[in-house]
Amino acid sequence: MKKQLHVYYSGRVQGIGFRYTVQEIAGSLKLRGWVKNLSDGRVEVLAEAEEDILDSFLEQVNQRFSRYIQEANTEWQPVGNQPGELHDFQVSF
Repeated sequence: MKKQLHVYYSGRVQGIGFRYTVQEIAGSLKLRGWVKNLSDGRVEVLAEAEEDILDSFLEQVNQRFSRYIQEANTEWQPVGNQPGELHDFQVSF
C-alpha cells in the first residue's frame, strides 16, 4: 500500500551533500517527494511510495549518514488527498 513518509533529520546533516545523496537514493527507488534544508539546521524529507520501498529508503539513508544523523523524527501518513501532486523527487530550496 502506498504511504507517505515525513522525516526531520537533525545532527550534522547540512553542508555534507545530504540532500543530493537523499535525492540520488530516492531516484534509484523511484520515490516521489522532496528534501530541503531548514533554517534551524535540520533537513526535512517528504517521500511517497509503497511502504516496503520507503523502508528501504530509510535504511539506505541511515547507512550512508549514520555518523552524521543524531536524530530522525519519522511520521508515516496515508498518501495525500491530492493525487498527482508529487511527480518526482526534488531538492527543494
